[in-house]
Amino acid sequence: MSGTYNRQIVFWSACLGMLLFGIALLTLGAILPDLRIKHSLSAVEAGTLFSILPIGVIAGSLLFGPVCDRYGYRVLLSTSAVLMFAGFEGLAFTNTSWILTLSVFLTGMGGGAINGATNAVVADISTTGKGANLSLLGAFFGIGALGMPLLLSALRKTIDFEVIVAATGFLSLAAAIIFLIVRFPSAKQADGLRFRQIGMMFKDITLLLIAFFLFFQSAFEGLINNWTTTYLTERVAAPQSAALLGLSAYVAGMTIARLLIGSLFRKVPEKKLLYVSFAITLASLVLFRLSGSVVPAATGLFLIGAGIAAGFPTMLGFVGNRYSQMSGTAFSFVLVIALLGNMIVNYSMGLVAENYGIKHLTTFIFTELFILVFIATAIFHRFKQNR
Repeated sequence: MSGTYNRQIVFWSACLGMLLFGIALLTLGAILPDLRIKHSLSAVEAGTLFSILPIGVIAGSLLFGPVCDRYGYRVLLSTSAVLMFAGFEGLAFTNTSWILTLSVFLTGMGGGAINGATNAVVADISTTGKGANLSLLGAFFGIGALGMPLLLSALRKTIDFEVIVAATGFLSLAAAIIFLIVRFPSAKQADGLRFRQIGMMFKDITLLLIAFFLFFQSAFEGLINNWTTTYLTERVAAPQSAALLGLSAYVAGMTIARLLIGSLFRKVPEKKLLYVSFAITLASLVLFRLSGSVVPAATGLFLIGAGIAAGFPTMLGFVGNRYSQMSGTAFSFVLVIALLGNMIVNYSMGLVAENYGIKHLTTFIFTELFILVFIATAIFHRFKQNR
């Protein structure tokens, strides 16, 4: 199978897909003020759009794995990029509320499928250093996530947001064509998956531990993404622009760290890498908690992003090694659980913030970190036992 495709071309194609996913996940938040004005959306209606996006991402994450294992990556990636194209064009041009809602769902669904499939295919083509290669891949998510808000901000005064979003849609369409041309690894389960194979995952304690590590890792990242700006404006008295800068610092820290993990630190053992990352995260959380102004808070957020950067790539690398013959389905399994963690914990944070104040954000984050350390210790203990 290795002789039928070019690893470098497949890897860079996957990076293009991950870049699109980063753009997709940040686009709605970046253009929401414009959408509210254009469609006369209330706060409740705007919040509904935000809830539709993760539902779409979960749907895409659930479907991609069995499809990739059964039919290969080409059609799935190309179709998902076309769905994102339709979603972006709908966001840009529709004047109808139900099409707007459908566009958000399609963007999330296509993005979720591309996120899972690109991670799975990079794991498949990486004979060694899966975690390092997945870190490099993940850096492109950060580039997309940083790039779209910056682009909209820089061009807002000269170009309508609809034009920028529509152009992004055509980037997705170009990606769909590229995915059709590129030769990807062939299907690993061409004869079809058996329910017994999928059922075995629910009995695999190590896989379940990895899945719940990602449950809390995703929740951790979601807490930072969704609640940091509110925390900074209310607790540090930061203006909105400075609070958004702090959030950008967090994404930049994660992106830079993943680039370093995939290059300079690619040979560092996974266990050492994770525990050093935990130590950095703990120290940066303390700095963030004690910050009384924007600059130290943004510094803390940058270091938090760097500290938690290793979590997803490392654990997905373990999954790829453990289920090399059905990596897509295994990735679907753990990613859906991870996304559920993001939704459940962030909803819980919303209830706490509403009733007891945003100050408890740091309590949530510290708790998440200690849970991650505990689960990681259990995972490495099981690896040691198995060896």
